[in-house]
Amino acid sequence: MKKYIAECIGTFVLTFLGCGAAVSLGCAEANTAAVVGTAIAFGLSVVAMAYTIGGISGCHINPAITLGCLITGRISVKDCAGYMLGQVVGAIIAGACLAYIYGVPSGLGANGIGAGCNGCAITALVVEIVLTALFVLVVLGATHKTNGATGNFAGLAIGLSLILIHLVGIHFTGTSVNPARSIGPALFAGGEALTNVWIFIVGPFVGAIVAACLWKLVELKEE
Repeated sequence: MKKYIAECIGTFVLTFLGCGAAVSLGCAEANTAAVVGTAIAFGLSVVAMAYTIGGISGCHINPAITLGCLITGRISVKDCAGYMLGQVVGAIIAGACLAYIYGVPSGLGANGIGAGCNGCAITALVVEIVLTALFVLVVLGATHKTNGATGNFAGLAIGLSLILIHLVGIHFTGTSVNPARSIGPALFAGGEALTNVWIFIVGPFVGAIVAACLWKLVELKEE
């Protein structure tokens, strides 16, 4: 249970601080400083949690990462279910806190179909698939045991890659690459955020499957 609770706490921190920064900074396509600040907030949240709960649960704090780990044989089906449940619960609690603090009209940092997609849900879906595949691939590689001493810096590598992914993705979808992070705020924001949340569940999960398949092609077995 401690692993699942750790995942709940970690996902709460990621969602609350990342989405909270997006709201506080007024993250919008025309506000470059806010976009950069929001990207950094999400990345630093991952770094902070990696070195806080990494030794307990591995710090997935993302159902897409958990799915990738399941496919590559790093966790059991039981742990996969427990992790995902903890992650979604943590994100929902974060969404509730955001709604209370900022108010629903703030948008709560929820994901949506951005200007870069020209209103096309399929474009948003493809963006989420590609970005999640890249992100999960980094996670699978950075945390692999054959990395040796460089594995000590996995949390930093993952956090920095999430910053890069947000810098690209905010223009299109606000960047999810994490179903839990999208579900939490959407439940309280309602409207289009909730209507379009399927994109940010399906896209990241498909991206995770792609990443796991790519990793299996290049993975080195432990000696």
